[in-house]
Amino acid sequence: MATFDRIAVFGCKATTLFLLDNLNIPYRISHLITIAPEAGAKHDVADYLDLKAEAEMRGIEVYQARYYSLKHADDIVHINGLKLDIAFVMGWQRLVPAEILSGLQIGAFGMHGSAANLPLGRGRSPMNWSIIEGRQAFYTNLFRYDPGVDSGDVVDTFKFQITSQDTAETMHFKNTLAMKFLIERNIDSLVHNNFALYRQDTSITPTYYPKRTPEDSLIDWNQDVAALERFIRAVTRPFSGAFTFVGERLVRIWSAQVLDVHDFGYEKQPAGTVVAVFERGNFLVKCFGGLLLVTNHEADFSIEKGMRLGNNGMNIKYFQRNRLGFFDLEEEG
Repeated sequence: MATFDRIAVFGCKATTLFLLDNLNIPYRISHLITIAPEAGAKHDVADYLDLKAEAEMRGIEVYQARYYSLKHADDIVHINGLKLDIAFVMGWQRLVPAEILSGLQIGAFGMHGSAANLPLGRGRSPMNWSIIEGRQAFYTNLFRYDPGVDSGDVVDTFKFQITSQDTAETMHFKNTLAMKFLIERNIDSLVHNNFALYRQDTSITPTYYPKRTPEDSLIDWNQDVAALERFIRAVTRPFSGAFTFVGERLVRIWSAQVLDVHDFGYEKQPAGTVVAVFERGNFLVKCFGGLLLVTNHEADFSIEKGMRLGNNGMNIKYFQRNRLGFFDLEEEG
């Protein structure tokens, strides 16, 4: 049986480097398809990492694509000229054009997951949305890319827990570990082109999460304290972090916890009011449903008792919900 072992990785993030360093397979990663720092900055890629030197140090041939979309003719010609057998997509967050997919002997394999499992929860930022929604489990799928949005046939699936301590960062850790495990479990069948594919359930109408931008991390102090705590965990590092204002002055909040559902005498204070500041700079915010303790923040001024946190005239974006109260929607039309 022939072995197809000209293997590439597509990626430009810290998770990509983790996969390169930790993937335990008896086959060599021969190529890395990535982007240069200028492209990472242009596209505001969260957790971007310049991987060129790191990959070359490991004996991996590197190609820095001209465009993150891989749609430039130069990118298509160069990548197809590599005569790759298999590509694993990790830390890319873009579709792979059909012209490149058709040039792969076996295919490109990536991961996508959601709390309800595919075909529910396709689209953008499913791990962030899962924390915001208060979900408790996440399904990561190793699937073969097709030109659609997360619509490819599935090779294998791994389920992991979403805990009350998970953040955007720890969800990325878990998802990367799941991808590593799924590749290792299936690598022999993949390189011998002897694997089964499972179609996503066609009896279910696919749903899609919307894109999130840094501006969407503006805090709405009209939410209850539990929703606020989840929101802060969902958009913290490696993303831009939740933010709010005192007047026109920016405050970025990286971590917080629900201190208590009781108000400790602060029940008459308006939501969003700083009601106490502790000796190490942690501060307490009165919210609907309880008190939020901010444990890590950034500001170019000192937070003081009595300050009101608000939006400085910025509009808070409210995403549409489905009939179950979640944010993944059926595609229109």
